[in-house]
Amino acid sequence: MRSARLFLAGLASALLASAVLAAPPQAPRSNPPPSTQLQYDVLGRASGFDYSAKGVLDWRLSPQGYEARMEISMPLLGSRVQTSKGSTGPEGLRPERFADQRKNKEKAAQFEREAQRIRFSNNAPEAELMPGAQDRLSLFMQLAGLMRAQPRQEGEVIGFQVAGTGDAEPWRFEVGPLETLALPAGNIEARRLLRAPRKDRDTKVEVWLAPSLGHLPVRLRVTQPDGDMADQRLARRP
Repeated sequence: MRSARLFLAGLASALLASAVLAAPPQAPRSNPPPSTQLQYDVLGRASGFDYSAKGVLDWRLSPQGYEARMEISMPLLGSRVQTSKGSTGPEGLRPERFADQRKNKEKAAQFEREAQRIRFSNNAPEAELMPGAQDRLSLFMQLAGLMRAQPRQEGEVIGFQVAGTGDAEPWRFEVGPLETLALPAGNIEARRLLRAPRKDRDTKVEVWLAPSLGHLPVRLRVTQPDGDMADQRLARRP
């Protein structure tokens, strides 16, 4: 009888271990920042022309979910507006729709969680929706939420799937050192996170998160493969 009980206990342990190994990876926990508005001075380059602009990130968080809206107003070039909305969970932001509008033309990505798919309005091939997936706007506040929940140290890597309006790929952000930034809003200590290009057509993304401001993004710099870039620096403290 005792040997039978030992056998059954061993079998149960083996089955439990097998289930754990087969379980899908869980997204890390997150603590998204409270609602705020961030205003930026923007220096950039578009189609070979340098420009200066104003940027505003409206961030709204509630028990019902979140909404984010980023607008960059460029003289002579018009405005570019990105929006993201969705729900929240223990893993942080759970986008439902991301849109990117330029010159009254909008492209969008739809996160269909029941089907575990990401679908694109431009008829690009759909993508599998991975745990912890973000879009190209929500990712900044998700990084802030992850750092608020568990501050990372220099050299650590944060990774999750990021969807644009025509693709969705794994992105990896390497956590850099704390730096003192001379911003229009004043000198602010912030930690740099870098998404370095892996391929010729990859976008380089840098975000500086300020611990003293709840890890809000005080600087964002996005560099395209063709040389176009936008460098957003916090204009005033929230």
